[in-house]
Amino acid sequence: MKKSIFYHAGCPVCVSAEQDIIGLIGEANVEVVNIGEDRARIGEAETAGIQSVPALVTPNGNVLHINFGASLADVKG
Repeated sequence: MKKSIFYHAGCPVCVSAEQDIIGLIGEANVEVVNIGEDRARIGEAETAGIQSVPALVTPNGNVLHINFGASLADVKG
């Protein structure tokens, strides 16, 4: 099974959501990407349809925006 990808920017809202997502779907089923630290993956997040973080991209490509932490434009700076 393909993993979900959880994108966040490292803020407290994002880190809290990360822990909840891991608790819900399991660490083995999700790749966590902190785009605040790994800025090279911002373009990937945009292509996936992410508009704000934290957000989860499902294996089917659906984007689930979770509790607004920061817009992607703010993360890009």
